[in-house]
Amino acid sequence: MSAVDNRNKKVALITGITGQDGSYLAELLIAKGYTVHGVVRRTSSLERSRLRGLYEDDAIYGKSLFLHYADLEDITTLRRIIAKVEPAEIYHLAGQSHVGLSFEIPETTCELTAMATLRLLEVLRDLPHSPRLLHASSSEVFGAPREFPQTEETLMNPVTPYGCAKAFATQMVRIYRSNFEIYCLNAISYNHESPRRGENFVSRKICKAVAEISLGLRKRLTLGNLSACRDWSDARDVVHGYYLALQNDTPQDYVFCSGVLHSVQDMVEIAFQAVNLDASAHVEIDEKFLRVTDPSRLLGDPTKAMTLLGWKPRYSFRDTILSMVASELELAKK
Repeated sequence: MSAVDNRNKKVALITGITGQDGSYLAELLIAKGYTVHGVVRRTSSLERSRLRGLYEDDAIYGKSLFLHYADLEDITTLRRIIAKVEPAEIYHLAGQSHVGLSFEIPETTCELTAMATLRLLEVLRDLPHSPRLLHASSSEVFGAPREFPQTEETLMNPVTPYGCAKAFATQMVRIYRSNFEIYCLNAISYNHESPRRGENFVSRKICKAVAEISLGLRKRLTLGNLSACRDWSDARDVVHGYYLALQNDTPQDYVFCSGVLHSVQDMVEIAFQAVNLDASAHVEIDEKFLRVTDPSRLLGDPTKAMTLLGWKPRYSFRDTILSMVASELELAKK
């Protein structure tokens, strides 16, 4: 079956479908009439909480949503899945995505984030009609950027193992696009949050603690550098950008971000305001949460995505944090 036939059938494959971005993307694509196939790791846990609304729906699971077991290191199984599914679009979102953790497990980070992407590109290279591929890159590839704000043309200068692994994968996508006529692109995403963010990320940690403090379940929130700044967006906006990027006739890299800097302190203040509490009365600093090397001046310029794709964020920074606190309150009450 040709890639053209597949695109008419709207078949998509998502690696990392059980994550924050993967679950939102699956919902978006199914709503647009896609049949979605997701790659999930072989683990002892069958918990798929972010996808529960989809796989517990008999009208969706087994009809427009299918899950396949495979590990990113297992290229044989991935190749078999792609041959069986014949997707028109592949959204490669999986990998070891926690920046801080990458210092503790650098080899695993490079294996799952860098080499897995290269192996996937090699699979597509061998196909007579390869599907379109989106690689979820990261602002961490810029690390300590030499220009401010950053665009798709900014030179990569990573300062973390995760950033280095992503830089490798990002550059490989560009090389395969140029040399093998594969439709592949990088979505260079800055920090993006939502109620489905993992608990090891600072945004989720803050909102979860605020909810529990407001309900009397704990007293303190312990953090590191409150002045650290990031360009934060909403994950629901970012995955919409992913979809738009793969619909363009020409494969190009795009930066997805808000274009606005906020500090951890800003996030803390908004979260505590949501429950009518004074942040200063409940926050303490612990140096063990400080990073020795921390990317600085990471601020993106989303002009290209807005101009060429018509992409526009729908959620403000405040909207995102308030939705996360509201979600944590519901979870804490349960």
